[in-house]
Amino acid sequence: MSKLNEQQILDALRNVIDPDLHRDIVALGFVKDIKICDGNVSFKVELTTPACPVKDILKQQCEENVQNIPGVTSVHVEMTAQVRQRKTQTEDLLPDVKQCIAIASGKGGVGKSTMTVNLAIVLAQMGAKVGVLDADVYGPSIPMMLGCEGEKPLSHNGKILPIEKYGIQLMSLGFLLDPDQAVLWRGPMVAGTVRQLLADVDWGVLDYLLVDLPPGTGDAPMSLAQLAPLTGVVIVTTPHTVAANIASKSAALFKRLNTPVLGIAENMGTHVCPKCSHESRIFSGLSGEDMAHSIHVPYLGTVPLDPAVSNSSANGVPSVISDPNRLQAEAFRKVAKNVAAQASIVEVARKQDTKKEELVEVP
Repeated sequence: MSKLNEQQILDALRNVIDPDLHRDIVALGFVKDIKICDGNVSFKVELTTPACPVKDILKQQCEENVQNIPGVTSVHVEMTAQVRQRKTQTEDLLPDVKQCIAIASGKGGVGKSTMTVNLAIVLAQMGAKVGVLDADVYGPSIPMMLGCEGEKPLSHNGKILPIEKYGIQLMSLGFLLDPDQAVLWRGPMVAGTVRQLLADVDWGVLDYLLVDLPPGTGDAPMSLAQLAPLTGVVIVTTPHTVAANIASKSAALFKRLNTPVLGIAENMGTHVCPKCSHESRIFSGLSGEDMAHSIHVPYLGTVPLDPAVSNSSANGVPSVISDPNRLQAEAFRKVAKNVAAQASIVEVARKQDTKKEELVEVP
């Protein structure tokens, strides 16, 4: 019997296909540090996000494929992750932020800020370094949702230091303004503020920066899409026909600005009775899934209508922390994994497009 070698391991692992990226993990460069000692094989699989929704499946497939090689007696697979750095051709206001994801909505009241803070905490719980920028300049609400109203950020070497809460870095205009002060700004002032919140904050090295935008298709969303090298945008909607209609316009805006729409996340989709577990749709409008299909973007999942979500926001403790075992927490975890997966798909596709451009001969 021939001695085991690295090429045999790689050949076996070519049968493991990433279901999101549609390529084998060897071609994607995921396989690292193969070690062979007699019949004992160990290696690392470096995914594109710690929130990979198919991590356990990929690990099982790796173990099974390598275990089938004649002469292999044991297999040890270590699953790691390295978030892919976004590509930018312009001035980079966020050089140490690997992926910048905007959270947007067509109208107010759909739970966009609630979605932002809970997704951020889920990603942090999965091992990612996460920041949240509250760019809702007209109504910054995230400091209240995270229980840090009244805190004032410090500065160091000319940069503002973000507030840290629940394992995430946080910056909001709400920290810098009087809480009773009304924001009466026109377009240029909004654009300048968004730029300052991006460039003048010492975010450090982050895997993800989630940016909570004001609702609608006005100055702040447009400024962010033009100033920040966005990986993509998540559109939050509710199953109201009006909300879905306006959300589709928000998606159209970002597409016009060449910002990928990572998908639709539905909030308050259904209500599950706490006594009998019967699930029902309270609102009869277009569902988030139907909306995603109608505008040809991914569907990221739905979060149920649950009083615990709004109560936790009012109390300054996000619901994935205050009620981690309720259905809404599991729903937030599913949406977060799907957001991370779609962001990885976008960045891998951009990297491939860049390589293709580099291969084109310049006359």
